[in-house]
Amino acid sequence: MSAVAGVLVTVGVTPALAITGMTATNTINAFESLPDYLKVDQLSQVSTIWAVQNDGNPYPLANFYDQNRIEVPLESMSQFVQDAAVAGEDPRFLQHGGVDIQGTVRGALSTITGGGTQGGSSITQQYVKNVLVQKCEVLTDEEELDACYLDATETSPDRKLREMRYAIGVEKTYSKDEILQGYLNITLFGGSTYGIESAANYYFNTTAANLTLAQSASLIAIVNNPEKFRLDKPNSETNGAANAYQANKERRDYILGEMLKYKKVTQEQYDEAVATVIEPTITEPSTGCQTAGGSAYFCDYVTHILKSDPTFGEDEETRMLNFRRGGYDIYTTLDLELQFAAEQTISDNVPETYVDEDTGETWDVGGVATTVQVGTGRVLVMAQNKIYSQDPDVLALGPEYTSINYNTNKTEGGSSGFQPGSTYKVFTLAEWLKEGHSLNERVDSARKANWGTFKDTCVDSGSVSYGTGFNPKNDANESGTNYSALQSTINSINTGFIGMAKKLDLCEIKKTAESFGVTRADGGELSEGASSVLGTQEIAPLSMAVAFAGIANDGLTCSAIAIDRIVGADGTEIDPPKSNCTQSVEPSVAAGMAYAMGKVLTEGSAVQSNGNTFPKVPMIGKTGTTDFAKDTWMSGASSNIATVVGVVSVTGERNQRQTYFDSGQAATARHRMWPDIMSVANAKYGGDDFEEATNNVIQGAQVSVPDVRGDDIDEATDALEGAGFEVLDGGMVDSELPEGTAAGTDPGNGTTATVGATVTLYTSRGNQVLLPDVVGDSIEDAQAALTDFTVVTTDQVITDEGADGEVISMSPVSGVPTTTGGTVTLVVGRVDAAGADTNNGNGNGNGNNNGNNGAGNDE
Repeated sequence: MSAVAGVLVTVGVTPALAITGMTATNTINAFESLPDYLKVDQLSQVSTIWAVQNDGNPYPLANFYDQNRIEVPLESMSQFVQDAAVAGEDPRFLQHGGVDIQGTVRGALSTITGGGTQGGSSITQQYVKNVLVQKCEVLTDEEELDACYLDATETSPDRKLREMRYAIGVEKTYSKDEILQGYLNITLFGGSTYGIESAANYYFNTTAANLTLAQSASLIAIVNNPEKFRLDKPNSETNGAANAYQANKERRDYILGEMLKYKKVTQEQYDEAVATVIEPTITEPSTGCQTAGGSAYFCDYVTHILKSDPTFGEDEETRMLNFRRGGYDIYTTLDLELQFAAEQTISDNVPETYVDEDTGETWDVGGVATTVQVGTGRVLVMAQNKIYSQDPDVLALGPEYTSINYNTNKTEGGSSGFQPGSTYKVFTLAEWLKEGHSLNERVDSARKANWGTFKDTCVDSGSVSYGTGFNPKNDANESGTNYSALQSTINSINTGFIGMAKKLDLCEIKKTAESFGVTRADGGELSEGASSVLGTQEIAPLSMAVAFAGIANDGLTCSAIAIDRIVGADGTEIDPPKSNCTQSVEPSVAAGMAYAMGKVLTEGSAVQSNGNTFPKVPMIGKTGTTDFAKDTWMSGASSNIATVVGVVSVTGERNQRQTYFDSGQAATARHRMWPDIMSVANAKYGGDDFEEATNNVIQGAQVSVPDVRGDDIDEATDALEGAGFEVLDGGMVDSELPEGTAAGTDPGNGTTATVGATVTLYTSRGNQVLLPDVVGDSIEDAQAALTDFTVVTTDQVITDEGADGEVISMSPVSGVPTTTGGTVTLVVGRVDAAGADTNNGNGNGNGNNNGNNGAGNDE
């Protein structure tokens, strides 16, 4: 090797030595002292995100790479391409020990004598150069990368000698087959195409194993000058379709000639290959999530998970760089059958953008669907009504294109979220049951201009007050004043839930929502204001799906995961991010929630979704509609699958109840989409009964409302509170009881009610009396008894002479509290049919009127 080195450096480095004053002997010593071990690192390879099909076979969603390379073993490469590489680039490859002396001397002499720079590098040297370049590619600092690349590629004696020394070391370490395999996998074939497998895929839509002789020679031709000889620029004047890719053909035919010369092909094979017209079939490799079609937003979500996984590096930029180069296989949780159902129903029911035909007004509408597996947190569905793109030019084409995932939090590639409306009420229901209240317990549900003070231990004062600015109304204008928690859930009554919150701690309601994994989509902290009870904070649909899965899982909430397996390029299994499960509420509370939410589907606001879902399994659900029907939601679950769908306003606002898509009213699109997805889910995953709610959760401890009528108001209040009720002042009402005393309650006395329920107590105005019973009295006696009322009489023919002139009936009936001065109608029996007049009337008071003779005066 010293002798070889002497020849090489004498010929190749003499001009440099003249400048430095070094002798050839010194240079030989320097050559021998160079390191000869070159570590061959893992090559940059394509990483793929997969979904698993029903039959267990993986389906590629998207590929990611910096260098489009697929490593394959030598036996998966056509013998033609192996022979073409050797014949065209290094005919003495099998004979030399890493450095082709003859080629090197020829190249050096050409350089010295001014004949131009020639290669002369063996395949092993080219391999070394590519390995050194690959080591540069992993650098993220731009200046370091440039310096490294220059050092690995510059035309200089120093670089050439180092390359030779490494090549000799590589030949000592690896077999010829291993070197040739490495060379064909690492080398550049133009653009971002690296390695013979990717080159075969890209240029000829085939594999390295199936390359023909002509194709093999054309591809190896590219290696000599990847820019000059590439075949994906048909408009090139020197190497394009118009001149039959002349530049590549000349190099190809040279290689074919070398193969014939070294007896790698027959004359017949050579003649046929030379006559073959170069006809590339450019097949663009799929790269990035835009190739995943309707699953693109799920794919995007997966990439954001990878960016946050320390498995791939210390920071986000490094992680994605390593992912794009690492040759990873990411097997996701996506259920393609459910995903396709979601994509189809969104396409059928929500347009990509909406234009009012009458006014021309546009509305940037969003349609979303997310499904999570109960008990695992596995995300099975993530779809929306937009076309995915990261290209600014494409995004500028219209609102139907977006890179934003409406289903996820902002840090996960999502938006700032959308108001979930009444679907958020489930967290107040959870806190209600946690605090020992029952579903049948009633609260003050009357609409009012001032709800007063609410407990809030999140603030220093421990409470917050709301004045006239907080005046929520019910969506369907329900006017009841004393709804139970169950009624409020079934029919989504706003004032009922505000009444429930009034008896709870707003801070604890917020903490309960957080325990179910709910956060603001923009990354901020959830607020606990009274209005938040009605779902006024911006939440991501995925967060709500995770929460509903937690309710269906006996209160055990499992965080969302999207990756089942990660496999490295070497086949090593890498632990994917795990789901974390937290007991958000006790199973008994979850059972009570499920009981109420089951009735939402069978009796309440989600009957339409339930009716359109087949096959039937036990399900729970909750609807949500924001102010002015800007956003509409349907959220629900079986015991195995939780799904959230919504129609939302991305930008602008539009009342969905006044808007119609081709499929029907916008506000009811949720009840068409949710059943479509859950029908497929029910058929595939089934569903079991939810845990049965206890009687204590449903009914609570039951006691009778005491009779406090006529009692002093303070005494009545003490009696009701002593029985375990909360007392609400119902104000003054008409009553026969003494003014200022208790007139009655709602629920009424003797009614069985839940301990802790709110009982409304009314105060008497004292402006009524109980009507005396005058039935059977003569008309004269009856009128005398009713002097405080206006009496109207009606005659009725009778046959009993003994009852002639007596009162047969009265209205109102006796004993009914009636306001003084009111009208009482008496029916009087008359034997004399001729004298009977059904229109007779008497008025008592200051005047008397007789319909028979017209006598008397009206006042």
